[in-house]
Amino acid sequence: MTKRRGAWYALAFLAPILVFYSIYYLFSFGILGVVSTQRVGLTFRRAIDVGAENFFLVAQDPSFQRALVNTIAFGLFSVAVSLTLGFILAMMLASGVRIRRLFYTVFLLPSLIPMSLFATVFGRMLESRDGAINEFLRSVDLGFLAQDWLGDPAAAYVAVAIILTYAIGLPIMYYTTDVAQVNASLLESATLDGASVWQIYRIMLFPLLKSTHITVVLSVILGSFRAFDIIFFSTAGQPGGRTDIVGTYIYKATLGLDRVGYAAAASIIVLVIALAISVLQIIVRRKAQ
Repeated sequence: MTKRRGAWYALAFLAPILVFYSIYYLFSFGILGVVSTQRVGLTFRRAIDVGAENFFLVAQDPSFQRALVNTIAFGLFSVAVSLTLGFILAMMLASGVRIRRLFYTVFLLPSLIPMSLFATVFGRMLESRDGAINEFLRSVDLGFLAQDWLGDPAAAYVAVAIILTYAIGLPIMYYTTDVAQVNASLLESATLDGASVWQIYRIMLFPLLKSTHITVVLSVILGSFRAFDIIFFSTAGQPGGRTDIVGTYIYKATLGLDRVGYAAAASIIVLVIALAISVLQIIVRRKAQ
């Protein structure tokens, strides 16, 4: 009876904010659904109903297809980095390595500051003429490695890969937290049996953290759909939209004449894809438990 009464008290306490967010999201989704079937500009005046035309136009747009592929590709790259470099760094931090403070500073700091600020600084470093990266390469007689990072598609993808690598602080924290819950006696037994550090990491810890891997994979992939600030403030989709993701694509679409409805349709398509991934996350996590 006491627990039930406590639950009612908690619900009453949360009711105002739940109602507010329910109205906010329902209203927002309702407006998004209506606008997606219209040809209308930012003023939302003189709207013309076009039915499902916007959805067909978005689906057939090569730029949207490339942005969607980039989003998934960047997400998969982040997953690969998180499951390898992120896992190894987390194990090193958990083992008390001497230079762990340096690792914390290099990899966890980007997760503690606004990504827009981090990406803006990184974007400035990518400038071909006076950017810090090319200046450093020239200063150590490696000028031949200097690139037009924002003008060459291959170099731009490398630049995005670099910034995504430095943005794996959250997966590192996932691993660092969960590895602390592993039974220490198992590790001690393996050490007494002569297992090397690499064998403990690969054969014991990596399989034991299966649920953490699933969390990291799905959270990173979903995070790639919210990486607008990383791409917009670093490469801005350059060159020629080659590094655009769905977030930057939708933002640019809203700037066109009578393109708000088109951008709304693109948002709904992306939302459906993200929801499908979320459902997959729930199913996979339940099966893993």
